[in-house]
Amino acid sequence: MVVPSLKLQDLIEEIRGAKTLAQEREVIQKECAQIRASFRDGDPLQRHRQLAKLLYVHMLGYPAHFGQMECLKLIASPRFTDKRVGYLGAMLLLDERHDAHLLITNSIKNDLSQGIQPVQGLALCTLSTMGSAEMCRDLATEVEKLLLQPSPYVRKKAVLTAVHMIRKDPELSSIFLPPCAKLLRERHHGILLGTVTLITELCERNPAALRHFRKVVPQLVQILRTLVTTGYSTEHSISGVSDPFLQVQILRLLRILGRNHEESSEAMNDLLAQVATNTDTSRNAGNAVLLETVLTIMDIHSAAGLRVLAVNILGRFLLNNDKNIRYVALTSLLRLVQSDHSAVQRHRSTVVECLQETDASLSRRALELSLALVNSSNVRAMMQELQAFLESCPPDLRADCASGILLAAERFAPSKRWHIDTILHVLTTAGTHVRDDAVANLTQLIGEAQELHSYSVRRLYSALAEDISQQPLAQVAAWCIGEYGDLLLEGTCQETEPFQVEEEKVLALLEKVLQSHMSLPATRGYAITALMKLSARFRGDNNRIRQVVSIYGSCVDIELQQRAVEYNVLFQKYDHMRAAILEKMPLVERGDSQVIEEKKENKEGAQLLEAAAPVPTEPQAAKLLDLLDLLDDTPGHTQHLPLAPSPGEALVHLLDLPCAPPPPAPIPSLRVFEREGVQLDLSFTRPLETPGLLLVTATSTNSSKEDVTHFVCQAAVPKSFQMQLQAPSGDTIPAQGGLPVTQLFRILNPNKATLRLKLRLTYNHFGQPVQEIFEVDNLPVETWQ
Repeated sequence: MVVPSLKLQDLIEEIRGAKTLAQEREVIQKECAQIRASFRDGDPLQRHRQLAKLLYVHMLGYPAHFGQMECLKLIASPRFTDKRVGYLGAMLLLDERHDAHLLITNSIKNDLSQGIQPVQGLALCTLSTMGSAEMCRDLATEVEKLLLQPSPYVRKKAVLTAVHMIRKDPELSSIFLPPCAKLLRERHHGILLGTVTLITELCERNPAALRHFRKVVPQLVQILRTLVTTGYSTEHSISGVSDPFLQVQILRLLRILGRNHEESSEAMNDLLAQVATNTDTSRNAGNAVLLETVLTIMDIHSAAGLRVLAVNILGRFLLNNDKNIRYVALTSLLRLVQSDHSAVQRHRSTVVECLQETDASLSRRALELSLALVNSSNVRAMMQELQAFLESCPPDLRADCASGILLAAERFAPSKRWHIDTILHVLTTAGTHVRDDAVANLTQLIGEAQELHSYSVRRLYSALAEDISQQPLAQVAAWCIGEYGDLLLEGTCQETEPFQVEEEKVLALLEKVLQSHMSLPATRGYAITALMKLSARFRGDNNRIRQVVSIYGSCVDIELQQRAVEYNVLFQKYDHMRAAILEKMPLVERGDSQVIEEKKENKEGAQLLEAAAPVPTEPQAAKLLDLLDLLDDTPGHTQHLPLAPSPGEALVHLLDLPCAPPPPAPIPSLRVFEREGVQLDLSFTRPLETPGLLLVTATSTNSSKEDVTHFVCQAAVPKSFQMQLQAPSGDTIPAQGGLPVTQLFRILNPNKATLRLKLRLTYNHFGQPVQEIFEVDNLPVETWQ
């Protein structure tokens, strides 16, 4: 007995009545079997009913691919009930990935030429939903004819289909240029909105179309003025705002037409001022129109007063109760801050208040804008606000906040003491979240400020005594105590509260850092080097320092063990040279990347031996030179040791000590992309402690006269690699060599396989979207060997 097939309504009720997922699957499997049987029987009267049930099953997420060919049969049917279900099935079941979608091209072409409006509407909807570039090229002339049909219903759908065709194949622009001018005179809301959208797509993808449509700027201005003053129609008004969707679309088109064109910008300036002052801001629809107006003012050659008005509108948005509007305002102000810095500065207090937002996205945007507002005149006030925010900000923002404060302080510091105090506060508050170069920068700064040595060592000693858990702070404090520990005992600093420090307390504090389980190996290296230096700074007995150093001669950490062994040798065999070797570090010039990198890698032990001051007597200086050459193990050294027994003979034994390996040669950077002034360079770093890890910094610059917006860089590597993409520094690359956008790729290559990168860049430039996909297979061999 044949089980009758269910009707669509009965199937829906039965599926909804299933109590478990297994029961639902059972019902669907049984009905799918009935549908397949019906398709095989080929009953034309039941085909559209069976396909309708199959489409419902597809909407629930179950496979329905076996109904694709039935869609083609229904589309070819002369009955409207069959065509309606067939076209719906084609939109749901077919796309460009299936070759079957090309089989309906002739059916769509026939239906478009029939003249039956409902059928033409179905064909146009299907074409605009799943039409491929090949289908669009075949049917473009048919759609062009329908653009001038008398029926508004068909014209509206034809315009929307033309938009889809331009997006699929921009080369079809020449076909749709002539009808647009006539369509702009339409009074039908849907046709006018679709026409403006079509012109926008044409201008974004075709420079010739952009020049052509600049002639219609006065006509667009008049349409928008009519919308603002008299209204278009009450049925399209929303919350008292006349047709906000059409207003927004026209403003977006005006922004494209006025960009980098003085005459077009001049024609729309008065209208933009009128829209900005007359639009109601109490409703969300009005806010949408205002935001688009502000974006248009920012992008065209607008008057200075108009740009100030745009910034003030964004300032009012910051006071809105809606978080979405505040976020949009912060994002827009961040784009404006480079070109209209003084106008944005007026809303600085409101921006700073947004730092206290509970929403993480809002506080992040407020932080970025606050850092962009810092300049030499407000650096003290802004740093106070940012430091207060640093103490209470969420952990995921602390690193960005600390990094921003350090960069702003380095750029706008009013004095060296203020700069030192600011960095110390950041290290004390968020030491574990600071940038890697913070330690090297602060030691360089303290070394240059000779008049602040006493002040700095006292501040750092007090901070370290209170908290040894902040590793960057402990490293800087250990370095400073080792260099200027003698000033710590003098007590002559008048800029801090007087307090007495004893040698034993200083040594005990450094031992505490050495023994703490919270101390990193690098921090212990700083501490043991500081103890060694204090042996030449303090006047007391060095037995305590000798004992500590000798203990770490058998440490499991190779770096710490090497330092301890070398320092033990200095104590035992070359004590008469220790004071000269442990002289204070000489100043290095800023920009000496090698020295800064060595500080970051905590190679102070080798530097101490390299930087010893010369001794007045010539024989002593010669012995010191021999010692430095041996420990440095410099290639190409040509000086020979005397063969006769002498004090220098004992230095030969130092060759048996483990020496620090020479730093790896820098990996050359590589330019992988260049187009219309946009360049992408890759620089490479391989950390010594993780040989299989490669750090790739992608730096994007823009030398053209137009900003690059919505910039996204994505990368992929072969399956044998592991890659992690860090967040980029921004999505806008300013024009004419502005601040570049950087992004870090962390690539793990445990098998040392040949590295290949596949990159995809998407951005907007000169009003047009750009997408580039390319493979980089010429990476330096040092990146993977």
